[in-house]
Amino acid sequence: MAALKYAGLEDTDSEEELPPGWEERTTKDGWVYYANHLEEKTQWEHPKSGKRKRVAGGLPYGWEQETDENGQVYFVDHINKRTTYLDPRLAFTVEDNPVKPTTRQKYDGNSTAMEILQGHDLSGKVVIITGANSGIGFETAKSLALHGAYVILACRNTSRGNDAVQRILVEWHKAKVEAMTLDLASLQSVQHFAEAFKSKNVPLHILICNAAVFGAPWCLTEDDLESTFQVNHLGHFYLVQLLEDVLRRSSPARVVMVSSESHRFTEIKDSSGKLDFSLLSPSKKEYWAMLAYNRSKLCNILFSNELNRRLSPHGVTSNSVHPGNMIYSSIHRNWWVYTLLFTLARPFTKSMVHTPDFVHEKQSFRCP
Repeated sequence: MAALKYAGLEDTDSEEELPPGWEERTTKDGWVYYANHLEEKTQWEHPKSGKRKRVAGGLPYGWEQETDENGQVYFVDHINKRTTYLDPRLAFTVEDNPVKPTTRQKYDGNSTAMEILQGHDLSGKVVIITGANSGIGFETAKSLALHGAYVILACRNTSRGNDAVQRILVEWHKAKVEAMTLDLASLQSVQHFAEAFKSKNVPLHILICNAAVFGAPWCLTEDDLESTFQVNHLGHFYLVQLLEDVLRRSSPARVVMVSSESHRFTEIKDSSGKLDFSLLSPSKKEYWAMLAYNRSKLCNILFSNELNRRLSPHGVTSNSVHPGNMIYSSIHRNWWVYTLLFTLARPFTKSMVHTPDFVHEKQSFRCP
């Protein structure tokens, strides 16, 4: 349909093209009806298929509904700076009383965060995302903000965090986004961040523990802990503990721990089956970057499971998520060997703009 093309949207029902002289319209409450201009009549059923349809969810992000001087409703696309009398939600119609598709049927490897969140109004929701100034974390923050959530980008580098905020505001000037300083390699910084957030006196509905380092050289943080273990796990563990009371008061709320399938390729127990603390924060002699990463991701999952067991009765759920093996991000930046491997794999990886919701950015880390 030419009108949908003008609106910048694909026609998802092209197999049900309207006959000449017919027009598809929507009511204010989202039901689709059809106008026959030749016979000057309207009907609820599609003139070819006989199906009844309705729009799925609210307006896409960046769109607003207005009324002209004649009382006719039109739609404003603030992102692309244009208007149309065609309801953009017509690109997302569904049959009346359809068989509900499973998640696997509905989304695939090409799904974007914006598609997954289509129709969800997150106004009034408060979200914290660690490591959200670039990469997958940024895409997650942007998608949530463009759907109305108040998103706090918790970043080690304040300047980059502020730049990320501006990039989101360029897309939608009404987005509620803010950058706050959080260095997971410093437990004192984690404490200061939690105190600063609590001073805002706002709820916390979603906490996404997304930041991580990969392939970092061995070094100790200011807390005398191995950096990969502290940044990927212990810093987040401490952050959740400090914000647990806010999460419980904000229920229903959720914590999302971003882990990895690589947790399967390691162990944190000794030969007798007991937890070996020396494996969590190893000495330089016993350190291997890949194993350190795998162990930290295993800790993420174990923590998430226990957190859900303890807090779900209080309305706070916790889930761990694997972001996908074929996503190209800045995960490799700490060592040239990983950079070479990721560069060779680049043609076979998923573009960052197709990242699903609640997946994560890998940060670089430099020893003090």
